[in-house]
Amino acid sequence: MRIAIVNDLALAVTSIRRVLEHEGRHSIAWVARDGQDALARFVADEPDLVLMDLVMPLMDGVQATKRIREISRCPILIVTADAGRSSGLIFDAMGHGALDVVSVPLLTEPPAESGRGLLQKIATVERLQGRTAGRPPVRPGSPAMPVARRRPPLIAIGSSTGGPRTLAAVLAPLPRQMGHAVVVVQHIDAQFAPGLVSWLDGQIALPVRAAEAGQMPQAGTVLVAVSNDHLVIQADGRFAYQREPLEEPYRPSVDVFYGSLVKHWRDPGVAVLLTGMGRDGGKGMLELRRNGWHTIAQDEASCAVYGMPKAAVELGGAIEVLPPEAIARSLGQRLSSR
Repeated sequence: MRIAIVNDLALAVTSIRRVLEHEGRHSIAWVARDGQDALARFVADEPDLVLMDLVMPLMDGVQATKRIREISRCPILIVTADAGRSSGLIFDAMGHGALDVVSVPLLTEPPAESGRGLLQKIATVERLQGRTAGRPPVRPGSPAMPVARRRPPLIAIGSSTGGPRTLAAVLAPLPRQMGHAVVVVQHIDAQFAPGLVSWLDGQIALPVRAAEAGQMPQAGTVLVAVSNDHLVIQADGRFAYQREPLEEPYRPSVDVFYGSLVKHWRDPGVAVLLTGMGRDGGKGMLELRRNGWHTIAQDEASCAVYGMPKAAVELGGAIEVLPPEAIARSLGQRLSSR
């Protein structure tokens, strides 16, 4: 891949360049020192991938991401050394179409070690650029024994590129006191998942918490997957994280989570598939629909990337296809009908 680097810090550029050159599979298209410079270079020479910093002079990474995504479908990864203090900017950039976020590799470590996270993200982008189809969901196995403990009705949401801002739009109108539990599987690196939980908690009335292994979905609470492993529901209704399937490019995978619901969650709820690149969640949503779930996919016009919802629509997995505000209304109507 031809990769562009946008960063105003010389040490960060050196570190990223060192990792890419050591790995040897990719070339550097150009380097820009701020978002304004990046936009001009992008128009003259569109690369295969942009590695975008956040805090820069003249035009920051959020605005640069927005401007680039307005004219191109070129994937953008946020690569920043200031992730801890920039969670709001990270999710703003993802709302404008950035795929994911990773920390700048450290110059104090060998490039093979310090760049492992960055190279894994780049490999995932390669797989998502139409070169691989979505993996099938986990298939139902032997019927699980019913669990005595009453489970709350469930809203299961999958999202990726553009997801954080859309999640906030969908969940903000929901009442704090409600009987449904909400579980969110958002494609985001585990390092930044706690920031997403904190950011989303500040955007909506419902409490937002990390989905921890061993706990159950909780009525009136939004629980978010926070691992690079796959979140699943077990036979006893409790969460677990699992590494398999290892070849799954989406981590955590919506298809894997939906598949575990087909297998272990006996009371059909509502499944929602939001904006995102690739096809993750499409097959899983179809299986949920076949098992009595009400399924909603985001419409094309409102998506940052119409990949995941499109997969669900094409497969016949979506009962409704709606923009975020209408998804919120549909969820509200189903809450009041129970």
